[in-house]
Amino acid sequence: MRPTLKPENPCFSSGPTSKRPGWSVELLNTASLGRSHRSPYGVERIRHLITLMRDVLDIPQDYHVAMMPGSCTHAMEAALWSLLGPKPVDFLSFDVFGKLWVHDGVQELKLKNTRVFEATPGELSDLSAVDPSHDVVLTWNSTTTGVCIPNGDWIASSRTGLVICDATSALFAMPFPWEKMDAVAFSWQKGLGGEAGHGMLVLSPRAVERLESYTPPWPIPRLFLLAQEGKFIKDIFEGMTINTPSLLCVEDCIDALLWCKSIGGLPALVARSNANLKAVETWVAVTPWIDFLAHDPALRSSTALCLSFKDDPKNWDLPKAVAALLDKEGVAYDTLGHIRSAPSLRLWGGPTVETASLKALFPWIEWAYKTLK
Repeated sequence: MRPTLKPENPCFSSGPTSKRPGWSVELLNTASLGRSHRSPYGVERIRHLITLMRDVLDIPQDYHVAMMPGSCTHAMEAALWSLLGPKPVDFLSFDVFGKLWVHDGVQELKLKNTRVFEATPGELSDLSAVDPSHDVVLTWNSTTTGVCIPNGDWIASSRTGLVICDATSALFAMPFPWEKMDAVAFSWQKGLGGEAGHGMLVLSPRAVERLESYTPPWPIPRLFLLAQEGKFIKDIFEGMTINTPSLLCVEDCIDALLWCKSIGGLPALVARSNANLKAVETWVAVTPWIDFLAHDPALRSSTALCLSFKDDPKNWDLPKAVAALLDKEGVAYDTLGHIRSAPSLRLWGGPTVETASLKALFPWIEWAYKTLK
């Protein structure tokens, strides 16, 4: 029978993700609107955001934090174009975005000494094959397959290469080994439910040392420029952004970060996301026709909950039809898996999503499946 109880919030998109519980545009500070981002007040608000970000995510104090244009993609590419070149590079590619970073390194930068460790959707690349003397480029948590690297134990503390990480769908939802990272890119529109178009880049002291000791042979676009004439451009990491950001988006991000702190900080965010994963795992365990793309529970993401229909796991017809019916009923928006990944239904399980909304959605997925079958 058609269910009657609908999720309180039907927003299950994997990016931009659902706003925090209780969010309203009326709650945002608008004093910065119409002001320059270079004004004392504009810079103060950007610095406030960076301070909150460092606090909520437990970013080491000697790491540098910058707000970047172009979301996580720009932040990641700025790191790749500015840091890669002097050492061999190992690429871990187990999702759509990992393939993009391989393309940047091999096709755009034309790096010669590279190795690509690729995995099929639902699996993880061979972490043991990574050489600690090489730079390594990776996605920590796959938004497109639901596979997550479980920990940083495989990264040698004595490594001589840099670790460059796309962590956009991992941060705010799971523990993260900052001490093993050298360049970390992420955005606000994933874990925080922030507005799109802005990203963050975090650099370790080792990454700064690379910027000041190595100049890439290729031209670097101004928006990717992190060093000039052999000097780290520190101003970018002190609130003086590369280009003009939206101060309204800055205030929206500040609002989300203050909510994070109000509920107990990172431990509370991780617990909320884990509760969402647990709810989906419990439902999948008693639903014989659906499964996770990530079959190994130890590698399963708590944010990107990617589900495969067992009837025909290589066919997009059923996921597309189910997602369209859920959207039509107004119970779940934007639940179709990434079109360049394996056929799937995809639910966001980050900390801004209430577990009760997910539980209310399960009967609707069952109804949609049986109606369409």
